[in-house]
Amino acid sequence: MEEHVSMGESLLAKEASVAEVSRVGERGATADDWLCWGLVVEEARRQVVIALPLALVTMVQFLLQAVSLMMVGHLGSLYLSSTSISSSLCNVTGYIVLLGMASALETLCGQAYGAEQYQKVGVYTQKAIVTLLLVCIPITLLWFYMEKLLILIGQDHVIAHEAGKYAVFLIPGLFGAALVQPLVKFLQSQSLVLPLLFGAVVTLCFHVLVCWLLVFKFRIGHVGAAISVSLSYWMNLVILALYIKVSSACKKTISPFTTEAFARIQDFLGLALPSAVMICLEYWTFELMILLSGLLPDPKVQASVLSICVYTLNVVYSIPYGLGAAASTRISNELGAGWSRRARSAVFVVILLAVIDMLIVNTTLYAIRYLLGYAYSSEKEVSLYVVRVVPLVSLSSCMDAIQAVLSGVARGCGWQHLGAYVNLGAFYLFGLPISAILGFYFHFGAIGLWFGVLCGSTAQAILLSIITALTDWQKQVDKARDRVIDKPTVNNC
Repeated sequence: MEEHVSMGESLLAKEASVAEVSRVGERGATADDWLCWGLVVEEARRQVVIALPLALVTMVQFLLQAVSLMMVGHLGSLYLSSTSISSSLCNVTGYIVLLGMASALETLCGQAYGAEQYQKVGVYTQKAIVTLLLVCIPITLLWFYMEKLLILIGQDHVIAHEAGKYAVFLIPGLFGAALVQPLVKFLQSQSLVLPLLFGAVVTLCFHVLVCWLLVFKFRIGHVGAAISVSLSYWMNLVILALYIKVSSACKKTISPFTTEAFARIQDFLGLALPSAVMICLEYWTFELMILLSGLLPDPKVQASVLSICVYTLNVVYSIPYGLGAAASTRISNELGAGWSRRARSAVFVVILLAVIDMLIVNTTLYAIRYLLGYAYSSEKEVSLYVVRVVPLVSLSSCMDAIQAVLSGVARGCGWQHLGAYVNLGAFYLFGLPISAILGFYFHFGAIGLWFGVLCGSTAQAILLSIITALTDWQKQVDKARDRVIDKPTVNNC
């Protein structure tokens, strides 16, 4: 008994010593040291090294759907509109749900890695894989009956039929995504981003070739595009799994699959569910906008225009999303290690980088507005309508740049539940009602729908900025260490 007491006291003393070193380091700096240019430059370098590959990875992931949409768009407006609607529903009910739940690993794995709890990084990843595979079962049933669902909500029967066919052939890719997303977060939490970039680039090249062959060469049509998406997810999975298996960089964090992956799943769900809600509420807003466009006059043109704008915004969004992911990694690592000053510095740096990105990207986007529509469709009416909507898309990308990096801060800290409340209020109590009023009551069409979402994005960015400014970083350190470090049980008998 005395031996157990001694061991418990020793572990507690060690943890207290680490915390004290952290506090001494914090006190040793001057009040403004966390904002000194030397620290800012070093932090910026670290974030850029992580963010650039992750931005490219995110862009490639969006391009998988965008390439399919581009190729299908040249088959006619029917296939373009049905494919865009099907992709939208599959995103909001499947891929985004998996991404959101896996994003809990940015908190858990990132903080565990920073606290040098390396075995937990692997265990958390295994829990995520088990959970996501189970979630895929009800999603599969929903996709199988996609056609009936679309008809039920008032979509055109012909469009609903073609959209349903597309969704069925995306089902194999859903299970591939359930395995890919946890592996991506597993590597990201350790700043192992180059393997992610390599896997993404190889997958995109594979997808472009296979999609072209199936759609045009073998004349399978839009169904061929869906098959190529599914095959691409499995290709990416093979690449990442092989790297993790053979790389020495993952030796400390990889562990054999054990029954511990099934134990206390609720610990993972405690962050995974609010994380999914936070991310899904945002993405669902844009997908709901596309679905609403199908109820406007001339739905084929309206849905096509908005889907083109959404996919364009997704590609542009990949850069601030990469910055947000880098911030999440840096902040979670530093909080796990006990360094509140460095975590706070990471927030300042990532906001500065987001502003620079915002200026460059939006200037480019506005400059190519006349070419944008023709990249997706050969129909002049669609392309000219896109030109009118692009200025609003540019403004939306400004707001998205701010909220993307602040959402990364939220994931790094582990306050996804606050992000969920923010997104609910900003988009569903404020933005979407404005969209409905402008789009249908005042008959502004696609432009009215988009302006409402822009209002929601602005409100979201403001609220997240306020929460971040009021964050107590030393308290976040304490929460991080409580989350990932097991407290020893001391027997006082």
